[in-house]
Amino acid sequence: MRILFLSQLVPYPADAGPKVRSLHVLEYLASAGHDITLVAFSRETDSQQAIDHLGTFCSNVYTVPIQRSTFRNIKFFIQSFVQRSPFLITRDYDQDMFDLLRTLVKETPFDAIHADQLWMAPYALAAQKCSPKKLKMVLDQHNAVYLVPERMGQNSSNPIKKWVLDIEGEKLSEYEISVCAQFDHVVWVTDEDRQALRRIPNGQADLITGPTIPICVDPDSKHAIDRVEDSKRVTFLGGLHWPPNAEGMVWFYKNVWPQIIEQVPEAKLTVIGKDPPSELLNGDHQDSLEITGYVDDPVPYLAETAAFIVPLHSGGGMRVKIIDGWSWGLPIISTTIGAEGIKYSPDNDIIISDTPEEFAESTIALLTDNEKANNLAAEGRRTVEENFDWQKTYKAWDQIYG
Repeated sequence: MRILFLSQLVPYPADAGPKVRSLHVLEYLASAGHDITLVAFSRETDSQQAIDHLGTFCSNVYTVPIQRSTFRNIKFFIQSFVQRSPFLITRDYDQDMFDLLRTLVKETPFDAIHADQLWMAPYALAAQKCSPKKLKMVLDQHNAVYLVPERMGQNSSNPIKKWVLDIEGEKLSEYEISVCAQFDHVVWVTDEDRQALRRIPNGQADLITGPTIPICVDPDSKHAIDRVEDSKRVTFLGGLHWPPNAEGMVWFYKNVWPQIIEQVPEAKLTVIGKDPPSELLNGDHQDSLEITGYVDDPVPYLAETAAFIVPLHSGGGMRVKIIDGWSWGLPIISTTIGAEGIKYSPDNDIIISDTPEEFAESTIALLTDNEKANNLAAEGRRTVEENFDWQKTYKAWDQIYG
């Protein structure tokens, strides 16, 4: 089939969860013999080398620079309130993207449009209207997007922030289910997200059909790391520009970390990811905190990691950092929401801890018991090999594309 694949990110290198999903889906569809035209929003950090790599298995690759600024955010924030449209969708309206897609569908006899994440759905629907023939419409829902502001609002103690987040969650839930109902197939990465959409009081939920296909990685390309014994490093890895990551790390730093260093004074907390929040940069216990920002190669830090933490309390979909952590052979501690949607065995391949006291106790156990940490890491590696290898699991995409 000729597939027009729309992505909100240039999905290479695969250094973030959405990129991991998109890249391996593209690789699978290309390996299955489909002809792929990729159209993606690009950032200043996207290199020509990355785009050229995608061109090794996509027939064509087009990029449109994404436009983000404080002025645009204010403009579209006001517009979203006036029009009762979700801000997270409205702010990425781009006429150049619409124009490019209209041209492509008129010039090329595509058979299907694949919208990667909810952000690309309006572009896919607009392109369909311009196509001279009916196209198969597929939406890959990495998560139930409305859950992100909804859960952040539930966790917020700021009444104004909570009010804004609650309104955004309501608008997103209405928008999300309405948009999903316009696609022939909606693919989810977790059953939890699928059910979250079905709980919305709207009869259209029953119209949404498609399989659940988890986010997967390539275990063969990520070998288990030889970790340093008796290390006292606790590591978080993830983009802190994503609010659920920032929120979770602030919670851990304020409520869990003081308990840990009280019992293990030599412990070191390493936070890897761009745009760390001010609460981390200006908080207490700076002598035990290491903030690296984004790093190209985190392996030197991971080799000294005794506990890999995922302290999230909001968000949706799957946390690819857990799948990656298992691939690297790291012992992982997560909250229930952090591990949501992932097939795991508590205390066997991951430790689940939700309160500050539980999380601190679990972290201290890994810092002081090498055998426990090593067993947890080995079982995690086994889990990812058996359940999250894209070359095995992504055959499920044949249900959609044949």
